[in-house]
Amino acid sequence: MSPALDERNRIRSAMDRILAGNAEHSTGALTIVALAQEAQVPRNALTQRHLDLKNEFYERVKERGATPDVETRLRTTIVRLKTTIANKNKELEQLRTDIPALVRVVNHLTLENQQLRDRLSQPATNVIPIAGRRPSPQPDR
Repeated sequence: MSPALDERNRIRSAMDRILAGNAEHSTGALTIVALAQEAQVPRNALTQRHLDLKNEFYERVKERGATPDVETRLRTTIVRLKTTIANKNKELEQLRTDIPALVRVVNHLTLENQQLRDRLSQPATNVIPIAGRRPSPQPDR
């Protein structure tokens, strides 16, 4: 028997085992990866050399009314990503609402800070200098 024929027979047998729920060499998932593992052939045997068997496998899975594991995982991922996007959009909207308020607070604090600096630069009004006395000059060091 040629390797290609043997390969096709192994894939068909693996297909039957997986669909019957009797996987021996794989997880039994309804995927091409599991089918290739079950048939003990490289995955590209199904994706490049035996496309008809790959399509037959998916048709048989569909006929059974079973959703392929890949599709189930993708649908779960889509739901999770849609939830993440909704949460991120909600967070983004909240941030967009908060920004103007934060800008007003920063502007108010900047103004208040400038007023305090101006007040510190002015001589104190409650200190009265004594006439005739000057502070002694500090020696240079």
